[in-house]
Amino acid sequence: MTIQRMDHVGIVVDDLAAATAFFVGLGLEVQGEAPVEGRWVDRVVGLDGVRAQIVVVQTPDGHGRLELTKFHAPASRSGDRNAPANALGIRHVAFAVEDIDALVAGLRARGTEFVGELERYENSYRLCFVRGPEGIIVELAERIG
Repeated sequence: MTIQRMDHVGIVVDDLAAATAFFVGLGLEVQGEAPVEGRWVDRVVGLDGVRAQIVVVQTPDGHGRLELTKFHAPASRSGDRNAPANALGIRHVAFAVEDIDALVAGLRARGTEFVGELERYENSYRLCFVRGPEGIIVELAERIG
């Protein structure tokens, strides 16, 4: 048996509407949303009494997906929303983008926090990190050259 592909990355958020709006603003598309509860989900995630709402957003090509989840029960433990890029664990989600200058300008206009600066990596990419919902670091990368 082998892994066929990566299906999605799950991100737990407190404000599901704001997180969805952020990723839709980047150009992802809502694939679906649903409430999730019941014994089956309790058993899968190892928690009792799960009541959650999920929204799945995907890249326009349909290959990359995020599952945004708001747990109504049980209560979540919060993490460090200002964790730096070198903190242990999953640190960022990266997206290939077109016209990074226009995307950055739009994010700045909406008051998005930038982790660093928009920089060029050799003759390969222009990159920047922004802080998305719940402190998630989002990398934007435009291929050049």
